[in-house]
Amino acid sequence: MLEQMFDSWDNENGPKPDAFNIRRGLTRTPNYDRNSMAGNQRTCTFDGCDKPHYARGYCIGHYKQQWLGKPLTPLHVKMTLVERMALYTDKTGDCWTWTGTKNKKGYGEAWVGGKGRKAHRVAYELAYGPIPEGMQIDHTCHTRACVRPDHLRPVTNKQNCENRVGAQLGSKSGVRGVAWVAVSQKWRAQVHHNGQEFYLGQFATIKEAEAVARAKRVELFTHNDADRAVGIVRARLKGKR
Repeated sequence: MLEQMFDSWDNENGPKPDAFNIRRGLTRTPNYDRNSMAGNQRTCTFDGCDKPHYARGYCIGHYKQQWLGKPLTPLHVKMTLVERMALYTDKTGDCWTWTGTKNKKGYGEAWVGGKGRKAHRVAYELAYGPIPEGMQIDHTCHTRACVRPDHLRPVTNKQNCENRVGAQLGSKSGVRGVAWVAVSQKWRAQVHHNGQEFYLGQFATIKEAEAVARAKRVELFTHNDADRAVGIVRARLKGKR
């Protein structure tokens, strides 16, 4: 039916009707401005719209809004990936917080190329290029929703685990590398590294065990920024005494 209408359309009546007009029974497309067809480009009269004139002073988008009886509004403008990322990024703090959709773990999610991706990985690639194969992106700020490029770095899975903050889920002590030993009624310090478990002794207080475990991680690990930060702060405080 539509093909027959197009084939029989009289070219003297102007351009053939588009699917929008046909679906609504408007089988005659409004006349284009003759000056624009002659080469004198006329644009839409809607404030801020520079699209080519279509009919009655408007581009095709604003003309359709008017024809449907809708209020005239700015048309959707296709944004670049950088512009879309900026639209959902709050830069008011030290971290650039993703304000769009987040997953259950708190990581931002961005829609790129028809697929959902972690926003911080997209932000890293926009700033530095492709992520090396097999590498993860670590937040040096420990804020999962952060997309600030200089708070991100490529790491291995082992290095990413090293920079974890706090104890593992289910820990009764609530302190990383410290466990309660019911038999001895003491706190045990231990560190796992490259498939090996280092048992560092048992201590009367949880603070002693925590300090020993942290010191061992600093010795063995390379990306445990949180542990090293604690050491730096304590050294500075000691120097002020």
